[in-house]
Amino acid sequence: MNNLLKILLISALVWGLASCNKEVVPEEPQEEEKTPTPTPTPTNPFNSQVETAKPTAVDIIETVNSNIGGFRASIPVLYSKTDKAYPLIIFIHGIGELGNGTTELSRVANIGISSLVTKKTLPASFKVNNENFSFIVVSPQFKKWPSADDVNALLVHVSKKYRIDPKRVYVSGCSMGGGVTWEFAAKYPAKVAAIVPICGAGSLNDAQAKALANNKVAVWAFHNKDDGTVTVNNTINNINKINSNKPTQSIIQTLWDTGGHDAWTKATGLTYKENNMNIYEWMLKQKRP
Repeated sequence: MNNLLKILLISALVWGLASCNKEVVPEEPQEEEKTPTPTPTPTNPFNSQVETAKPTAVDIIETVNSNIGGFRASIPVLYSKTDKAYPLIIFIHGIGELGNGTTELSRVANIGISSLVTKKTLPASFKVNNENFSFIVVSPQFKKWPSADDVNALLVHVSKKYRIDPKRVYVSGCSMGGGVTWEFAAKYPAKVAAIVPICGAGSLNDAQAKALANNKVAVWAFHNKDDGTVTVNNTINNINKINSNKPTQSIIQTLWDTGGHDAWTKATGLTYKENNMNIYEWMLKQKRP
């Protein structure tokens, strides 16, 4: 046996003896890291309670911007006991209700949705798709003809002040307010689910109509054909322009033969319905994606 073979045999023997004497310690099994189970937060029982008492409209004297010195607000009675978000209606008055937002704020109480709230004839809740909703209703008073930016400033302001559901923001207005409703929704379409412009004093251009159609802003527009103050062609042309963009959302045009300039009393009332819905029930059917 040559020397190289002897060295290899001795090395193998030594390695084998060392392996036999070595204590083998089994590895500890690794425990899986578990995600802690969150403790469920108890549901606020008032969130599901149906409102039955009608709220009292209150005048909020707050400077929103240079054109809004105050607004009238209606807040559900159970609001302070809940922690949920609420659908919002912004109702924009006509030119006859312009004022300083303080001592003249009562003017906005006499027209459209604001009038129903003031008289407590607007229901405390509406049931749509087997779910009950109560609106926060805000009626600003403008000092001069408002812009879309003025309405947006109000929306930002009340969204900080109240718990507003951003997917259920609705804007309506009559005459001057109807025109601004069109304008606001066209400039800020992602902020509104549906609009109800009534005898609106404003015309959409092609780009504005496309913005409403493409951003899925639902529209229910009203006008009287014999309106001698604001031509019915405003509403007809606006609806035609939106429809030319093939919208997939709800677009409704309601034209009455008579009534003059006042289309808002009937439109905002509770008894007029189409497809078995008044404007409030229809609004709640509309929701931002």
